Amino acid sequence: LCLPGQGILMKRILAREDVPAEVHEIAEAWQKRARFEPSRHAAALHAIFQEIPRVAANEWDSERSLRSILARYPKEGKGFYSKVNLVAGYRHLIEEGDLDPDPVVMERIRMKPMRTASGVAPVTVLTAPAGCPAHCIFCPDDWRMPKSYIYDEPGAMRAERDGFDPFRQTYGRIQSFENIGHDASKVELLILGGTWSAYSRDYREWFVRRCFDAMNAVGDPSYTDAPSLETAQQHNITAAHRNVGLVIETRPDWVTPDEIRHLRRLGVTKVQIGVQSLDDDILALNNRGHGVEAVRQALGLLRTAGFKLHLHWMPNLHGATPESDRVDFARFFSDPAIRPDELKIYPCSLIADTELYNLWEKGEYHPYNEAELVAILADIKPTIPAYTRVNRLFRDIPAHHIRAGVTASNLREIVHAELARRGQHCGCIRCREVRRQSVREEELRLLDTVYETDLTIEHFLHFVVAENGDIGYQLLGSDEDDAQYPIPNTQYPLAAFLRLSLPKTADAGSRAFLDEIRGNAMIREVHVYGPALALGKDEPGAAQHVGLGSRLLAEARRISREAGFERISVIAATGTRDYYANRGFTQGELYMTGRTNL
Repeated sequence: LCLPGQGILMKRILAREDVPAEVHEIAEAWQKRARFEPSRHAAALHAIFQEIPRVAANEWDSERSLRSILARYPKEGKGFYSKVNLVAGYRHLIEEGDLDPDPVVMERIRMKPMRTASGVAPVTVLTAPAGCPAHCIFCPDDWRMPKSYIYDEPGAMRAERDGFDPFRQTYGRIQSFENIGHDASKVELLILGGTWSAYSRDYREWFVRRCFDAMNAVGDPSYTDAPSLETAQQHNITAAHRNVGLVIETRPDWVTPDEIRHLRRLGVTKVQIGVQSLDDDILALNNRGHGVEAVRQALGLLRTAGFKLHLHWMPNLHGATPESDRVDFARFFSDPAIRPDELKIYPCSLIADTELYNLWEKGEYHPYNEAELVAILADIKPTIPAYTRVNRLFRDIPAHHIRAGVTASNLREIVHAELARRGQHCGCIRCREVRRQSVREEELRLLDTVYETDLTIEHFLHFVVAENGDIGYQLLGSDEDDAQYPIPNTQYPLAAFLRLSLPKTADAGSRAFLDEIRGNAMIREVHVYGPALALGKDEPGAAQHVGLGSRLLAEARRISREAGFERISVIAATGTRDYYANRGFTQGELYMTGRTNL
């Protein structure tokens, strides 16, 4: 496999001998620790599971309470049972009929509860190592990894262990979630690894097909590998592990009409774009190879095609200052062509053997210290509107690779402590998700945040939890944006939302070449929060199962109909087609579409 114009040959899957020996040694050590036979410990496990629910909810401490119980039933007379052991034992005893299912027990033994608290199981896989069409001065170039990744980042280590095999990576991550007590029946697949669009089309289609094969195969020993991507996707519509979102990352200058069509054929629903800066001078200094106008054009094509927009921003690039970074960040929302749905904030890390590192050695680049960076992030977080989610504040690069500057891995916690000290809070989606909070229907209020982009009118329909029913509003705007729209007071927990996009003209952006959606309203995302639950199952008070999705769809139809739209389309992930079909949408070539007067 060779990237266009790069002349760099790459393997789709690394053989075992191509992977460094220490990677195998680490993996084998973990596998040895994970081996556990619940049947040999049935009596002790049964006693533990009897004691766990006896502790009152207001007295339960996730660490101390469980540890106290485990100390009374030591593993093999000396150690503690791990949460992986407990989950395996809990399932074994239920399967044997020796224990009745108890959601309280599972809640208290589940490992890493935040992993699926947003309602889906995020499964991240990496493409094979290859060159890159760009030459950014800050980007590490580890020959063992796809461009910009480092061999001992957690996700990169897993990918290399699996030889970058998409099937093994996907299958293994789903199994890992289930082994630690999470339901993984609703999978958001994140395909990372540099510029996705620069890989050959044949590789991309093979990679996605093998990911679907893995989702289809987990728990289904009768499944055989699909002969085509379309066959694998069709099977996934009703599979036990359905794809409810497919994410890739690329550069703005690789987004074209042909690429838009191909992304939809693959089943992509969200695109991560490395914007890095909205200042042409900073982009040029860092050798990004594109300007801000390329970003605007790419986002216009993607948004009007229904994709969710997940942008990356890098403060502390070469040439930036704390003051210029504050101004730069404001452009993400003052420029109507930008206004992202999601953001990753990746402060520039100084990595050895990069051109930026050479500039630092010459005294021409100055990394921010922690106080400077925290001050910037604490200043900008309260300005983020209700329709945007900030997924990260720092990239997961091991500290020993960062030669100077900030290395704190808990930067989000530090920034939120600073906000608390100031008496402020962030109102982004991530900071308001109900997560594991139970929801009473009478506390829910439906709000509509309306904002304008260059090509569309966007409605961010969302249910918030307001115990006293009092909803306040604030206005957000800037000198560069004459229109100010009411943004709900962002102190209220968020239970569900829908992104409705109404094109200003019938052929705006991608509508000019996507006849299927020309002149239609578009649902770009529906998300109901709460811990991921198995398909078809209910849990009292869970936001996912009080009908919020259907109510949001009905409201989106009403708004679209009153705005003059007769038809409404949705960018449906493969595993959500059945859900939308049951709500009046029919499958077309690339989208599902229904009438607004249903």
